[in-house]
Amino acid sequence: MRILSSIPSPSVSYFDVGPLRIHFYAVFILIGIAVAIFLGNRRLVSRGGEKWVVLDVALWTVPFGLIGARLFHVVTHPTDYFGPGRNMLEIFAIWNGGLAIFGGLILGAFGAYVGCRQAGIRFLSFADAIAPGVLLAQAIGRWGNYFNQELFGKPTDLPWAIEITRPNLAIPTGLPESSVFHPTFFYEFLWSVFGLAVLLFLDKRFDLRWGRLFAVYLAYYSIGRFWIEGIRIDPSEIFLGLRTNQWSALLTVLVAIGLFVYSRRTHTGTESSIYKAKKAAEETAE
Repeated sequence: MRILSSIPSPSVSYFDVGPLRIHFYAVFILIGIAVAIFLGNRRLVSRGGEKWVVLDVALWTVPFGLIGARLFHVVTHPTDYFGPGRNMLEIFAIWNGGLAIFGGLILGAFGAYVGCRQAGIRFLSFADAIAPGVLLAQAIGRWGNYFNQELFGKPTDLPWAIEITRPNLAIPTGLPESSVFHPTFFYEFLWSVFGLAVLLFLDKRFDLRWGRLFAVYLAYYSIGRFWIEGIRIDPSEIFLGLRTNQWSALLTVLVAIGLFVYSRRTHTGTESSIYKAKKAAEETAE
């Protein structure tokens, strides 16, 4: 029996259904969104929310999140889209990869805030309920990177190293043709799945409300992302020795700490309802 010394990458990144071409990257993104909505619905209902009210908020969160994820990627990788020999229309080719999670969090949070205002839900209550599902969605979405042969790390001789088909612009020049790489997308998958268990345990043990579970999610993901980002070799802007997403991770940890401290100081009581006061009164009257 032959034991693999490395893991091959998929030979295809899409499949055709009649005239329609479906990319695995998009499939995993959509599955992740569906899973996050499903889990978020269960958690919101368990906290007194109406069934599927999560969809009312998701209608704002998902589009804003996707736009933010793409914009952040384009802004932090300008040489991929602008300059001699580049095609600016590639900005819209998201099926080729290039959705930055930190950008998705920024505009996705804005979209969620708007959606929560429309639905009469407290934003931080919604964020706490959806956080585990978002982390699981990120884990699922990383498998799209596997089919796109992207987000791999430095060369390694570990038995779970991944083979990457040449040519690939993310492979630095001068590396031997036999080089195989850290599957950093898989490391992030494992980190996120383990984090899902951590979030659910902490929530059950400490009943983290008023944005505290969301803060834990932000910090947990960013700590892992900082380390994983450090062994990636795909092109990235470098500032003071750190990649753009490492700086993003550090900033997000600071935001998470600030949110947790703010929540502890301003919300000392029990979260009686996920709805704002006026909406909660209407629900009680009914």
